[in-house]
Amino acid sequence: MAKRSYLPIAATLLLVVGCDKYPFTLPDHAPIAVQRVDGGTSDITVMTQNLYVGADVDLVIRALGTADPTDDFPALMSAIETVGKTDFPARAQAIAAEIARQRPHAVGLQEVSEINIDLRPLGVPVVVEQNFLALVQAALAERGLHYAVAATSENIRVNLVSGAVRLVDHDALLIDADRVTVNSAAGQDFAVNLGQVAEGVVLVRGWVYANTTIAGQSYTFASAHTEANLAGAPAGLLEQIRAAQVLEMVATLASRERVVLMGDLNDQPGSPMYSVLADAGYIDTWRALRPGVAGLTCCHPADLSDRTADFNQRIDYIWTRGVGQSGKIQGSIDRFGDVPSDRLAGPASLIWPSDHAGLVTSVK
Repeated sequence: MAKRSYLPIAATLLLVVGCDKYPFTLPDHAPIAVQRVDGGTSDITVMTQNLYVGADVDLVIRALGTADPTDDFPALMSAIETVGKTDFPARAQAIAAEIARQRPHAVGLQEVSEINIDLRPLGVPVVVEQNFLALVQAALAERGLHYAVAATSENIRVNLVSGAVRLVDHDALLIDADRVTVNSAAGQDFAVNLGQVAEGVVLVRGWVYANTTIAGQSYTFASAHTEANLAGAPAGLLEQIRAAQVLEMVATLASRERVVLMGDLNDQPGSPMYSVLADAGYIDTWRALRPGVAGLTCCHPADLSDRTADFNQRIDYIWTRGVGQSGKIQGSIDRFGDVPSDRLAGPASLIWPSDHAGLVTSVK
């Protein structure tokens, strides 16, 4: 099988050059002027959590992207085995319990997966059917909570073995329906994406947002899962894509008074993505509220079986703009899924709620 060509994506980025600092810009219909305002005094609590599909999908994509067809099925079967070990129904209960404990106004979720696998026609007795969003919502409802889905967007679509293996990955934004009024909401694709990276595997990232009212004040919540690293991509290309994707969010939300932007943004402080947000007047809440603390969020191994978190990246964020007084925020921020007490019982051992730590912040 021919390897993926990245030339069309690189050409797209070059065609939209328009800024000396960032080697990309957005189409003319997306203005980037930012309105900077002071917010109110109400406490706003939000949570972001990458749910984790349950296996290293990148290993499957890499196998599909090679010219050797004999490595495809073993990679797929290994991933399916790991999905069983990481037991999302149990992890959904743990994540719902944390939401119940923190009671966030908004929850940004990434890797919200729909897995449908039936290998019986191939003579393999394997069937997996999981809808992550339905499982999380059911676990919340069990706790008497009313978190409505404000918006979703589709990120990854996998269709393999003549439809025997199907995976759809979403972003989702949940809103506490008891305390938050949703005035409008949407999910949309980013203008710049990788597209098809292997036969049957399409990566089209997107993001979700909701314009809301809380205690008489307007807040916009946005969540995204920007492009992840992918083996074989030219140096610097994925960093530029992530920055372009975040720039699109910044431009779209420029006129909103109070914004909380969160998600698994797949890049670290000092990256072009980080600079886009900082230069647009957004505050990195972790750095503002816990200066000098690394705040690493990624990653546990694929089977979630490690006993302690050995993170080496900070790629999950909660950013604010217009929240607080005179450009300053007060409050607290912490991680979820980074200390041993966060582990839960899995099929064979204790496992973590996700391969990423979640973030929960209360700001005013």
